[in-house]
Amino acid sequence: MAKIVQEIKNALEFYQALGYERMPVRLRADGRRPGIGNKESAMVLLREEIGDCRKCKLSQKRTHIVFGEGNPDARLMFIGEAPGREEDVQARPFVGEAGMLLTRLIEKMGLKREEVYIANIVKCRPPMNRDPEKDEIQQCREFLERQIDIIRPDIIMSLGRIAASTLMGNEKLKITAIRGKIFDYRGIPLVPTFHPAYLMRNPKDKWLTWNDAQKVLERLERSRQDQGGV
Repeated sequence: MAKIVQEIKNALEFYQALGYERMPVRLRADGRRPGIGNKESAMVLLREEIGDCRKCKLSQKRTHIVFGEGNPDARLMFIGEAPGREEDVQARPFVGEAGMLLTRLIEKMGLKREEVYIANIVKCRPPMNRDPEKDEIQQCREFLERQIDIIRPDIIMSLGRIAASTLMGNEKLKITAIRGKIFDYRGIPLVPTFHPAYLMRNPKDKWLTWNDAQKVLERLERSRQDQGGV
């Protein structure tokens, strides 16, 4: 319980440092996302329910659960595969070198990190940053799905092969074949792209991710117009 309290405190301090007097939740009256209620409270309750989760073997060596971070009413959600070393230490997603690259992408898209929501397929770091295994993904997937249900973003951008294949339910998918295309995830447009860690090793492909991001921005603008400019 002490860890949970500390992680909630860290999140509150993060938003305070960004200049918020309260968590950045936009309550809508247009009926676009009915039945969600107070998204901020729903996220806090979900985090409390996860507690000091021991459902899979990743819990044995983790330092912190990395729940997710951002605006609970975000229109755009990024989903990666798993926390890394820095994320495990700070209990925040995408804060290492790959996270810095993701932050630059978000800013290049004309957004701020606190305006989107960032999460991972699994919430604990796999040893030596190996790929999360099937049973680990299965045990953790419910938590991510419930986060998506709370946020109900206009669009999801998945980062890397594992995130895309998990969300789409097909392990045989190749990120090079599906990136930049628009798929459907439970009624939400899903655009797969490369993981920032891949782009660090293959910087020549950054322009492909930027092309994917432009498709996301186009879909966001179309959604905004459909909602009457909200």
